[in-house]
Amino acid sequence: MKAVTRILKSVLPPLLLSGISLTAHAAYPTKQITIVVPFTPGSATDVIARAIGDHMAKDLGQAVVVENRPGAGGTIGSAAVAKAAPDGYTLLVNSNAHAANPALYSKLPYDTLKDFRGVTTLATLPNVLITSGKSSYTTVSSLVEAARKKPGMLNYASAGAGSATHVNAEKFRTQAGIDVIHVPFSGTPPAVTQTVANEVDYMFAPIMATLSHVKSGSLRALAVGSAGRSALLPDVPTTVEAGVPNSDFNFWIGLIAPAKTPDDVVAKLYESASKALATDEVKQRFLTLGAEPYVMKPAEFDGYIKSETVSLGEIIQRAGVKLN
Repeated sequence: MKAVTRILKSVLPPLLLSGISLTAHAAYPTKQITIVVPFTPGSATDVIARAIGDHMAKDLGQAVVVENRPGAGGTIGSAAVAKAAPDGYTLLVNSNAHAANPALYSKLPYDTLKDFRGVTTLATLPNVLITSGKSSYTTVSSLVEAARKKPGMLNYASAGAGSATHVNAEKFRTQAGIDVIHVPFSGTPPAVTQTVANEVDYMFAPIMATLSHVKSGSLRALAVGSAGRSALLPDVPTTVEAGVPNSDFNFWIGLIAPAKTPDDVVAKLYESASKALATDEVKQRFLTLGAEPYVMKPAEFDGYIKSETVSLGEIIQRAGVKLN
């Protein structure tokens, strides 16, 4: 023991004087950071990851590269990050699909709550409740009243089973107490096209996928699905304001790290992402997507993911949706 003490005394002073840290991650980052986006290039999640990554690269002094690994509802890219070294050099930007997938898939190649830790939320993107400009439904109340009078006769489109557009619509359906038919499509564009054509009665869709149609009159915006109004549609009420209590749905995107990533690394990432979200450039980029900056501290985001896993799971279970 005395010999070990003598060795430490002889080694520590030179290390300390040379400025070398005994903590491997204290100088983080010292190399390129990779952000995995588990969706296709050009998706809202991808665009937001790239906007944040550009600013974080400048702030942290290292390259931040976005790598798309789409497939299986985001689970392929998420699995890659779950298995990555927890050193802050491989991160995940995911949507609330991250919290919904445990209910959608009977078996995942990772544990959503045990294999990750939150860094911060980045953005919230409200969906808008739309009907065709040809539709007779001009308000939320007229739509709900018609659905109650004709149970099982009205239908709604979505971008696919288990998508945010589907889960949003299911929460609205449950809170409004209506019986309607779900018509899933292979993505947002065909679903919006069929809504414009009045082939389906309504849809909850991303604002930017509908804005040009709303402005032209080929679509009618009845309400936004979020807790607050959208800056892009300031005169359109929320579904709660329109008379359906507890129907608000938060479609969020966040920055996530492997579970054992050190606290000081997570803190540095949170600080850098927060700075990026405060810039006018990022705010304007988000606005083109209908998104708004959305910041949570790491511990708060962890708690939110847990609560979202429960609440989204309940909606998905009621809807009877299971994916393979």
